[in-house]
Amino acid sequence: MCPSRGVLEHVTSRWGVLVLAALNERGYRFSELRRRVSGVSEKMLAQTLQTLERDGFVLREAYPVIPPRVDYSLTPLGREAAELVAALAHWSEKRVPAVQEARTGYDARPR
Repeated sequence: MCPSRGVLEHVTSRWGVLVLAALNERGYRFSELRRRVSGVSEKMLAQTLQTLERDGFVLREAYPVIPPRVDYSLTPLGREAAELVAALAHWSEKRVPAVQEARTGYDARPR
């Protein structure tokens, strides 16, 4: 398996795209990010952040305070990936009507 496939999978996964898009706006604490990326479970967000951190896209900064504080932001590599993913996301949002039209035509074809 080509190593780029794993990277592509992480960046373009459902939660990977949404996390990168959110962090492209600004840095977030975990709970803020979870609210921003609606629908993601705590477990999936933690796994996604850990994967993106391991790949070098996300920076995790933990502060030794009580209560514990952890901030997440994008690295320069992550910002680059986020901008590319954002362009694809914006394109897909803009083209939803064409996709829906194609699906309707496909579904109407005799089987």
